[in-house]
Amino acid sequence: MYSKIIGTGSYLPTKVVTNFDIEKLVETSHDWIVTRTGIVERHFAAKDEQASDMAVHASRRALEAAGIGADEIDLVIVATTTPDQIMPSTACILQDKLGIKKGAAFDVQAVCSGFIYALNTADLFVRTGQARNALVVGAEVLSRLLNWEDRTTCVLFGDGAGAVVLQGSDTPGILSARLHADGSHRSKLSVNGGICGGAVFGDPYIQMDGQAVFKFAVKVLSEVAEEVLAENKMTCADIDWLVPHQANIRIMEATTKKLGLSMDRVVVTVAHHGNTSAASIPLALDTAVRDGRIQPGQHILLEAVGGGFTWGAALLRW
Repeated sequence: MYSKIIGTGSYLPTKVVTNFDIEKLVETSHDWIVTRTGIVERHFAAKDEQASDMAVHASRRALEAAGIGADEIDLVIVATTTPDQIMPSTACILQDKLGIKKGAAFDVQAVCSGFIYALNTADLFVRTGQARNALVVGAEVLSRLLNWEDRTTCVLFGDGAGAVVLQGSDTPGILSARLHADGSHRSKLSVNGGICGGAVFGDPYIQMDGQAVFKFAVKVLSEVAEEVLAENKMTCADIDWLVPHQANIRIMEATTKKLGLSMDRVVVTVAHHGNTSAASIPLALDTAVRDGRIQPGQHILLEAVGGGFTWGAALLRW
């Protein structure tokens, strides 16, 4: 038994925040942001819009593309760093909003690598017969973790959701995946706040050592890409499309250069999405599927690195 993606979907909040809008809030400039990140604009959720709300929109589009009903889903996994609430899981909330009454539902927290972690987990559920149709979602409301006095982080992030439907198949779809983590780097990208006695303690905003993240990301993204390709006796020449985590155009360019891969074969959406953490890969994947770039029979490589540090890659045959 294998698993295969049979439908993709995505959702972006209606509010668009451009670099020029951010210029009015913090000492920065459109040119500075574009040069260092490649970001032109990002989307922010409305005040009453939660991760599960965005996940519902993305999930319904993925289900429609897959041609199946929500009642056929028997596994829901949501990758998110910004859950609706401490408990229950955003996956259970999403399950209820979609009217799903069976199977398992849980969240995965691996920050920007969350979708790769969730996809690999769902793949193992399907391969072992514990699920037939899995809904895998990345959904983030990162705008609520931004410190508008820190210009190095507040320009980077956006909100959104992406989803895929994974189904059991006699032919390979997800060829393999590799996941890694090294918690000794946890302080380099973190949110150190929490809740105790009904009050927030610590720092509830994103903190990042940008240079350390950049250096580490380029190293491990190229390594994990080569690892998963070698496992399948393939090289970068066999890849039709690379769909990386959309964190920073410089990281993507440095990684592809190290792999010897042309940027013409990379799906890039960071300019209009910003860094949407666990949502970025399914958002980019859905974009490329719907505009016709990704076609049946092609080989697609997904890869991400995020706070923890966590990182991973998945190789697909579409």
